[in-house]
Amino acid sequence: MSALQAAGGTAIVASQLPGRPAGIRLLAVALAVAGVVLDQATKAAALANLDPLHPPVLLGGLVTLQLVRNPGAAFGMGENLTVLLTCIAIGAFAFVAAYLIPRVRHRGWAVAEGFLLAGILGNLTDRLFREPGPFRGHVIDFIQLPYFAIFNVADMCITAAAVLIIWFVVIAQTGPDGLRFADAQKPAPSSAREP
Repeated sequence: MSALQAAGGTAIVASQLPGRPAGIRLLAVALAVAGVVLDQATKAAALANLDPLHPPVLLGGLVTLQLVRNPGAAFGMGENLTVLLTCIAIGAFAFVAAYLIPRVRHRGWAVAEGFLLAGILGNLTDRLFREPGPFRGHVIDFIQLPYFAIFNVADMCITAAAVLIIWFVVIAQTGPDGLRFADAQKPAPSSAREP
């Protein structure tokens, strides 16, 4: 029972116990790979089957499959900054892959970081390998909701990651290490008794 208590007798919640780091990192990487594969497969299907002039309307107009090639960011911003956006995406990919994922110890955070990596890599793949050329490639977007930007699976992954990260930080108040913020800020108990 003492293994489930912190110093001072405070109970440790099961989700706060350190997980097996390799398994948790593998979860993040597996989600990232699955997300990129799904993103690229849906983009290939959209390019092969959608006519930009005659977009299919689904679910009574809730979803329109409107194929566009986006040189900028969301809502058409930054259309002349494609190279800069590509460099930012490369930096974000490196930060998530080399810094965040190796340090994650919480399954929920691993899911969030996996989704984030999938989203970054899905759109970065377009920027690097699609026309008009490397670092200037246009991102394939094809899902449109009323009064909203046209987006893709990579964008959905980034949005899911953002929602999860906000949940963990604001509501659960749990860091990527699995510790609640309040517990992480408590001073460590001194091992020596003071006179």
